[in-house]
Amino acid sequence: MPTVKIQLEQAEFDAVNRYAESLAVKPADIAYAALNRLMLEARRPGVGTDIVETAAWRRDNLPLWSDSAGGPHLYEGKADDEPEPSRTHGV
Repeated sequence: MPTVKIQLEQAEFDAVNRYAESLAVKPADIAYAALNRLMLEARRPGVGTDIVETAAWRRDNLPLWSDSAGGPHLYEGKADDEPEPSRTHGV
């Protein structure tokens, strides 16, 4: 069977993995579902342009849904983690 591999930055993988865990599936299942949805929409105007533009900006940027500076739960509909005491500075 042919294989398609996708290389993710750690921040991208962490977001995908967390979502997969919340659904009790594997990260590969998330990737396949995303590809399935994309291919079903491929004939719509603008989809090809979006793919080309994403390929271009991805070289230097992380997507908004990744665990980047915006925080890990910002784009997943989850609440932010509650503050907790520093683990490195004993109280």
